[in-house]
Amino acid sequence: MGTDSILVRGNHTLAGEVKISGAKNSALKLMAASILGCGQSIIENVPDISDIRLMSEVLERLGAKVQREDHRLKIDTSSLDSFSTPYELVSKMRASISVLGPLIGRFGQAKVAMPGGCQIGARKIDMHLVGLEALGVKFAVDHGTLIATTPDGLKGAAVTLEFPSVGATENMLMAAVVAPGRTIIENAAREPEIVDLCNMLCAMGAKIEGAGSMNIEVLGVPLEELGPCTHTTVGDRIEAGTFLAGGAITGGPVTVQGIDPDYLRMSLMKLDAMGCQVSCGDDYITVSRTGDLRAADIQTLPHPGFPTDLQAQFMLMASLADGVSLITENVFENRFMFASELLRMGADITLEDHHAVVRGVDHLQGAPVSSTDLRAGAALVLAGIVADGYTTVYEVQHIDRGYEDYVGKLRSLGADVVRQSAACGR
Repeated sequence: MGTDSILVRGNHTLAGEVKISGAKNSALKLMAASILGCGQSIIENVPDISDIRLMSEVLERLGAKVQREDHRLKIDTSSLDSFSTPYELVSKMRASISVLGPLIGRFGQAKVAMPGGCQIGARKIDMHLVGLEALGVKFAVDHGTLIATTPDGLKGAAVTLEFPSVGATENMLMAAVVAPGRTIIENAAREPEIVDLCNMLCAMGAKIEGAGSMNIEVLGVPLEELGPCTHTTVGDRIEAGTFLAGGAITGGPVTVQGIDPDYLRMSLMKLDAMGCQVSCGDDYITVSRTGDLRAADIQTLPHPGFPTDLQAQFMLMASLADGVSLITENVFENRFMFASELLRMGADITLEDHHAVVRGVDHLQGAPVSSTDLRAGAALVLAGIVADGYTTVYEVQHIDRGYEDYVGKLRSLGADVVRQSAACGR
């Protein structure tokens, strides 16, 4: 298949402590925000994953200088001289659309190729455009490239998002911080990564109130009043939730360190409902289980609801639970592609539109499976750990997009997993 694979021998073992990396979905947007601070910003706790390397290349193509020192990024945007992003990079990663807002804020214009990424749904950018248009941005499309201009300049405005889109909220924020006047974003996304972005923008000199609530207010400041800053990325709640799901299916105990439990409140409630024991501290969560897994109904919703990025991991749990679970996917229409791979391992799942009826089975069987997206790939490796025999997970480049040293961290918890190089054929 042309990429590395992960070979898993089912040993039903995950126990111990694991340090959670910085949040992928936050770090990528913090990197984009550095465009607004003319100078060298330092972002700490940045995961070493392929999406970060790709975003670094995007920034470098715009004229920035990016230097990595372990988990620290130094991004100097003082020499940024381009507002046009290359298709061959942007088409590989949807998060690259997040440079649209800051490029408009800095240059008053932008040319951004239509984004790519995991094939988990249409994920249209209509709300990005509607929100930015309210701020005075004009858009045209030329051969797959968005061309943004501000003929009359940016201006503050009140905008109500029809859905609390994370990406639309982020792009509006990064343009609004330099739009004269007051901008109010109603029905804004409330994810922890939004709060993290707002904290960095405020450290750069922006004036933002209401981060983490449904209504965010931004008082625009002149671009020259923004400057570089040093900021630490929050812990990755989805990576943490993935390892907690692993602890739940194997029994644990598994402790994730470097994460605020408040970020995963709904997920922890579901772990408890499914028969797990959960304990928390200021920056850690421990999960264990001694009895059987219990069925539970789950529906994905924007934060603080259950995160769509943990749906696959909890579908795996439901596949081994006692009873019938109903999982409803309300965010991405194609996220159930994972179910077809889990069926190959002996799961009992029936798909009905955006619902999955999951009947728990006694055990799973090892099989060759393919990652259909980032989170599905991580869940399939966990499935292999609790399955009988051997499982080979292909297309693991998806996992590389969001998990730093996933195999190494699982091995540290006792899993029998090894990465196989496609180049070496082993």
